[in-house]
Amino acid sequence: MADKKLVVAISSRALFDLDESHQIYEQQGTQAYCQYQIENEDVPLEAGAAYDLVKKLLFLNNKDTNKPLVEIILLSRNSSDTGLRIFNSIQHHQLSITRAVFTSGSSPYRYVATFGANLFLSTSQDDVRKALDAGIAAATILPFNKGGKSEFEQLRIAFDGDAVLFSDESERIFKERGLQAFTENEQQTAKHPLNGGPFKDFLMALNHLQTEYGKDEMPIRTALVTARSAPAHERVIRTLRAWGIRIDEAIFLGGMDKGPFLKAFGADIFFDDQPGHCSSAREHVATGHVPHGVANE
Repeated sequence: MADKKLVVAISSRALFDLDESHQIYEQQGTQAYCQYQIENEDVPLEAGAAYDLVKKLLFLNNKDTNKPLVEIILLSRNSSDTGLRIFNSIQHHQLSITRAVFTSGSSPYRYVATFGANLFLSTSQDDVRKALDAGIAAATILPFNKGGKSEFEQLRIAFDGDAVLFSDESERIFKERGLQAFTENEQQTAKHPLNGGPFKDFLMALNHLQTEYGKDEMPIRTALVTARSAPAHERVIRTLRAWGIRIDEAIFLGGMDKGPFLKAFGADIFFDDQPGHCSSAREHVATGHVPHGVANE
């Protein structure tokens, strides 16, 4: 891990706003879409939902070091021919992205593991589910109010707990037996760490990146934003301690709406497994839905 960089694989529709051209594909078919992209290949694409996140991730490479800390891989269902507009847009926006896969309509998820990606972001829930099944942190990027751009220069990433950082073992009890049974279980097992969820390894990779910096120059800040409240907080804290993971901020909301708190934190992206929480969050910040666990069965 000592020399391993953080690798994020991202789809072209998560990085750039391709809604207009996708509408042409949906309404007029592949040939019209290809023609449109070729005719407009010198017209730069606008930023997509994950664009600001990617900019901040790549900015981490500006550190005075002889090794890049982060690499972004582009995965696209475009052909290499229609993908020329995407590469031109990457150059226009001065994004340091040099590796890409264009699959001409087939799913690109199978290349996520081959590139050694720590995270996969896409607008295709099917591709995201396949990556999660393969043991890779993955999320479906949702459309959001771009007026909610973070005011902080720091890269700020927020996570839900159960079924995202942690397994869904406790959430399953809540869904099947209710709040009282959930609370009693968490009190009884407070000293027993939770099993890891799909984003545990990604958080560990972020923690590793944080060790590259001194406290005064820390460009990454993480937060746990959970619907849990006391006394169910203790097991979460002890779990992170047992994993040797530092989280910068922990927000226990006891069921309150997460969106305003994510805005106050200044999240560049928030990951949650529950569609309802994602709907609230995306009104304020870029949001990735993690279709994993009991809430998505």
